Amino acid sequence: METPKIYETEYRFCCIIWEHEPINSGELVKLATQKLGWKKSTTYTIIKRLCERGILKSEGAVIASLYSKEQIQRRESREFLEKTFDGSLPAFLAAFADGKSLSAQEVSEIRKMIDDYEVQ
Repeated sequence: METPKIYETEYRFCCIIWEHEPINSGELVKLATQKLGWKKSTTYTIIKRLCERGILKSEGAVIASLYSKEQIQRRESREFLEKTFDGSLPAFLAAFADGKSLSAQEVSEIRKMIDDYEVQ
């Protein structure tokens, strides 16, 4: 099953859910009001929309995600890379690092990721 696309506002909402799930819908309304400035009706509309798209589930007024934050981030990252850099990770890294000095730790983490990928 392909990970669905979620939009920026939906992502911010899902971050609240991932941090607190499973979460009662009433508590989610309070958090969405505090963190996003949403009204109760907006929160319930987004819950319904995300449930219909198979991103969330609602059982007995308890909301939980059907995809992890990491799954959504992977999908969004791949889409961004494809759209902006024709799928080229080296082109992305070159653009990202241009004019920005990477710390020794960041370089080490990137090297480890490459080494781990080569082992697979």
